[in-house]
Amino acid sequence: MDSTTTASTNTDLILRLNGVDIAVIVIYFALVMGVGIWAMIRANKGNVQGYFLAGRNIAWWAVGASLFSSNISSISIIGMAGSGASTGIAVAAYELNGLFVLILLGWIFVPVYLASGIFTMPEYLKRRFGGERIRLYLACLCMILYMFAKISTDLYSGAIFIQQSIGWSLYPSIIGLLVITVIFTITGGLTAVIFTDTLETVIMLGGSIVLMIMAFIEVGGYSGLQEKWDDAIPADANGSCGIPPDNAFHLFRKASDPDYPWPGVVFGISILSTWYFCTDQVLVQRSLASKNLLHAKGGSVLAALLKITPLFLMVMPGMISRVLFADRVACVTPEACIEACDNAAGCTNIAYPILVLEIMPQGLRGLMIAAMLAALMSSLTSVFNSAATIVSMDLWKTMRKQATDIELMVVGRIFVVILAAVSILWIPVLSGLQSGKMMEYVQSISSFLAPPICSTYLLAILWTRTNEPGAFWGLAVGLVFGLTRMLIEFTLPAPTCGHIDGRPEILTKVPFLYFAMILFMISMFVSIFVSLVTPPPSKEQIPGLTWWTRYQTPIYETDQIDDSKSEKEVLTLKNTKKDKMAGSSGDEIVVTTQPWWKTAGMWICGFEQNKTENQQQHSQARTHVSGKITLYENQKWGVFVNVCCLAVMAIGTFMWGYFA
Repeated sequence: MDSTTTASTNTDLILRLNGVDIAVIVIYFALVMGVGIWAMIRANKGNVQGYFLAGRNIAWWAVGASLFSSNISSISIIGMAGSGASTGIAVAAYELNGLFVLILLGWIFVPVYLASGIFTMPEYLKRRFGGERIRLYLACLCMILYMFAKISTDLYSGAIFIQQSIGWSLYPSIIGLLVITVIFTITGGLTAVIFTDTLETVIMLGGSIVLMIMAFIEVGGYSGLQEKWDDAIPADANGSCGIPPDNAFHLFRKASDPDYPWPGVVFGISILSTWYFCTDQVLVQRSLASKNLLHAKGGSVLAALLKITPLFLMVMPGMISRVLFADRVACVTPEACIEACDNAAGCTNIAYPILVLEIMPQGLRGLMIAAMLAALMSSLTSVFNSAATIVSMDLWKTMRKQATDIELMVVGRIFVVILAAVSILWIPVLSGLQSGKMMEYVQSISSFLAPPICSTYLLAILWTRTNEPGAFWGLAVGLVFGLTRMLIEFTLPAPTCGHIDGRPEILTKVPFLYFAMILFMISMFVSIFVSLVTPPPSKEQIPGLTWWTRYQTPIYETDQIDDSKSEKEVLTLKNTKKDKMAGSSGDEIVVTTQPWWKTAGMWICGFEQNKTENQQQHSQARTHVSGKITLYENQKWGVFVNVCCLAVMAIGTFMWGYFA
């Protein structure tokens, strides 16, 4: 596509947005900024617990909405719609599987995390196994996953939508999105992130429901989609290339299916979902911020219920887009794809944007652009805040044991900017990977790196005999196998349709979902074997740190409290808060003055200048004694939440059975 054609196309796209569309987008940004500013004002950002965990004071509905919106990002909308246009509904298995794993998060993992009083997932393994090498390993690996499988893909998919709908070029779109999301993350902390996530969830669901209804009307309902699917063949189809698969309306497919073999769907996706929802900082951090265990469980139930919607709101609209616009969405030859979407690898990623632009009336297009921006921003703010938490609490605090709250928050904010810059550099690589299908790219990266992490957390929580050498070598061996497969995968990309696949059999015969299963079993075997032939974990590494010992009083390690203070002294510090704040026992409150402009700047950044050392110690110590209290549940509400959990699981089981 030459520059003249591109300019003409962009002008046409810009003209599609009238004053009503622009007004809707402006209102969206005003609402998000208003909620963000309100959350910034009410948030306790003067200490690490307030900034990174929202003071552990978030209600169940906000936890659930944030869990869902942090998971359903622009890559989910663009990627699932694109995979739906390419292969059918099988990609929805990730969402329907996630329904059950979110229940696992609330009932198995979160009780242990709350009992341990942690900030981050690497911190949990540090408490559980001792030492620093596992904590540092996981912290660094998380940053790699965030850069290459989350931030860069979210930015790229969001930019695709903006390109198609507004006509902006790639990098100006990305920079504009980054500026807004980074500001919210840096200034507001997790409180601002969660409340803006809640608003963005409402906007995203509302816009997606409207588009789904209009798309089904256009195609003639679900039966019309089934009837017309087989005819969704592009003009440049050649042989089997461009022919829609005949198993598009089935979740379970043959074991030899190259994309979604049924054993991989059942077991491989379960491994990836457990890692993502139960051990990844981005998702777990929302549950850690809940008021108590009941609110964490309620949030999991709400998020699990919402996981039913992507099949209808994203996957099936992507299939409808192929039916209505097969020549553009399902193009085969590089020449046709370059003309359709400026990407020779394929154009399924534009299935959702094209549907928005072609079938939605003016005004509603602005709503859908706002919905897409909501999905993108909620995901990015979540990842940025979680990355800042890990860097501050697991990397920087390891290097500087005496780092103050302000220092930790400054480091986290600076790293957010660095992380965003590095992620942008990876974006040009994405367009040609996985034949232009971003969902497959993200899941393949996870399959290469995540299974050892999932194995380690499961053993840490469910098997008390697991020790530090076993966990470390399970992670190390898994990393070697995973990186080897990843390097081969990206060095030898899959050929385009119609060309002979001469790659090694480890790529052609072992899909990434199968590899995830194999890698998980290898890591688990190594961890179990090494744990059995080495000394058992010490007595400090069991109480309050496994499912079986979650009600026992933890023997905390002193990475946040001075070594001279015992647990009894920590509890004493908690009980004598008023005396210390009043300056009793010789404690002197020191209040310093500073220029107004510096005070304003400190407030915007969330730093409370007049916070005494004793109050900071109390805030830090509280993280070690508050987790235990949150495990006790009100009996009446506990029964209610359990009934809701069973109802959601029944709905999920019906969905699997109906579409199997």
